[in-house]
Amino acid sequence: MTKNSSRIRTLTHIAMFAAVLTICSQIAIPLPAGVPVTLQTFAMALAGYVLGAKNGTFSVLTWGIIGICGIPVFANFVGGPAAIFGKTGGFIYGFLFIAFFCGMGTQKSLPVKILLSVCGLLLCHLCGVLHFSVLTGIDPFKSALLVSFPFLIKDLLSLVVAERFSTVLHRAVAKTPAAF
Repeated sequence: MTKNSSRIRTLTHIAMFAAVLTICSQIAIPLPAGVPVTLQTFAMALAGYVLGAKNGTFSVLTWGIIGICGIPVFANFVGGPAAIFGKTGGFIYGFLFIAFFCGMGTQKSLPVKILLSVCGLLLCHLCGVLHFSVLTGIDPFKSALLVSFPFLIKDLLSLVVAERFSTVLHRAVAKTPAAF
């Protein structure tokens, strides 16, 4: 494979995962606090596990830039800079941590992979809570009760399912000639 075709393949994978992130963002259940239940955590973790830290993070960054430009890729078909400055903005940029840390764990032992993934998730939640707190004027602990704690079990399960799915995907692709 030439260097050029390798770059094209990498860019294609990044773009494909930006599309997956968009699709998973639209599977959303609105909640009263303004932060919906989505499959975004699953998608961000999957991008990291499948593409690795660098390319997984680039796919999330690509998705975020597309959304900031006004394309409705964020949850509930929202797009534009207002989304970053809205109640869910901290989670949107916090997703970079999930993809990066999940990707960092791809070549590590399972306990290290789990630890890194949970660190990424907690950093994402920290960004989301602090952003929500500043925006709404609600203290950080109460903000965490509203927009973080109710999602932690679902998000931890999302990490596990994404890790298992990526393992199955990697095995299937390894058996396929000229794949990933």
